[in-house]
Amino acid sequence: MSEPLALFGGKPVRSKPFTPWPVSGKPEQRALLRTLRSGQWGRLDGPETDRFEQRFAELHGCKHGVAVVNGTVALRLALLAAGIRAGEEVIVPPYTFFSTASAVVEANAVPVFADIDLDTFNLDPAAVAGALTPRTRAIIPVHFAGQPADMRAILSLAKKRKLLVLEDAAHAHGALWRNQPAGSIGAVAAFSFQSSKNLTSGEGGIITTNDDALAETCRSMHNCGRIPTGVWYEHHVVSGNYRLGEFQSAVLNCQLDRLLSQTQTRDRNGQYLAGRVGELPGVYPQKRTPDCTRHSYHLFMLRIDRRAFGAPRTAVVQALQAEGVPCSAGYGFSLPQQPMFRKKAFGPYLSGIAGKLDYRKVPCPNSDLLCKEQCVWLGQNLFLGRRTEVDDIGDAFEKIYENRDALDHWWEESGEAAL
Repeated sequence: MSEPLALFGGKPVRSKPFTPWPVSGKPEQRALLRTLRSGQWGRLDGPETDRFEQRFAELHGCKHGVAVVNGTVALRLALLAAGIRAGEEVIVPPYTFFSTASAVVEANAVPVFADIDLDTFNLDPAAVAGALTPRTRAIIPVHFAGQPADMRAILSLAKKRKLLVLEDAAHAHGALWRNQPAGSIGAVAAFSFQSSKNLTSGEGGIITTNDDALAETCRSMHNCGRIPTGVWYEHHVVSGNYRLGEFQSAVLNCQLDRLLSQTQTRDRNGQYLAGRVGELPGVYPQKRTPDCTRHSYHLFMLRIDRRAFGAPRTAVVQALQAEGVPCSAGYGFSLPQQPMFRKKAFGPYLSGIAGKLDYRKVPCPNSDLLCKEQCVWLGQNLFLGRRTEVDDIGDAFEKIYENRDALDHWWEESGEAAL
């Protein structure tokens, strides 16, 4: 007879914490003190941001990097710099963080949602093809969880229609697509350095590109519209100060030294866990495509099919947490169901166009299924440790499966199922 679940008073599989995040040490301390004592705290004064831009861009296969205050700004500036105009359409997935779509609105463009592939959790090229109209100007594939999207199909669609491809690489630091770094595949890309990200300084972001003209425009727009040949108080475009400061860049330069090793460890551990839990009925880890040379595993994602597994996703999440495995169900609903989109609360943007939009009727069944019933997220820090720690996660899944009938009965009897 199997050991009872910790949820029901049994001994948890794991009582020790996983690797805490963020990881930092003496290099960050020295870099911050050096920057503090230098008195060169702004991006225009010190060497840290310039050095980080060059290093990050090179690591991600790009000639240019423009460091900015966050990933949302990186997306918005990339769209504006590429010449997206008012009312033009940009295709985005419905299963992604709010900013992928809100940045489109802030660029005064119209987000058009195309559903995701249920196996990869990334933008479905067939859905993209079905969403194209004469007003489409750009596609934003999200490398969700750290697995590059189906870029061959997306680039092919974009080439036929002369569309901008802007990679949302907020999860994909160090990821490789056919041995090509994420961030160098489309015309331009946006990364985030928010607290949970695989490369972090608490906040921050960067735009990467190999397009000289696009890089020049992005650099001007992040620096109050200045240009290299202009005088200091000369401003050429509507813009603002979106520069990343020296303290954050000092931290990022240290974090960057760790990134490759951490990414390799996450990828190795993530593949191992996928092999273990994928053998359980009704458990479907994110499908790894042949084009994914290296997965950055910002998240380890999987689906729980209640009919095959024997217990619902939400109950499994509670049971995993009780067994000592931090996890969540991820997004509660698809982006078109966000209040901003349902109410079209776009502020000064999309004036005269918003009245024609109705996001309540956007079909995204795969995204909805993940949100409402099936998806489970495990964070990237769980995959920075030894194989034995990953085995604890696998053991917890197996224990829950062995106790699935009791878990399902508890779920039904507790009244949670009616919520």
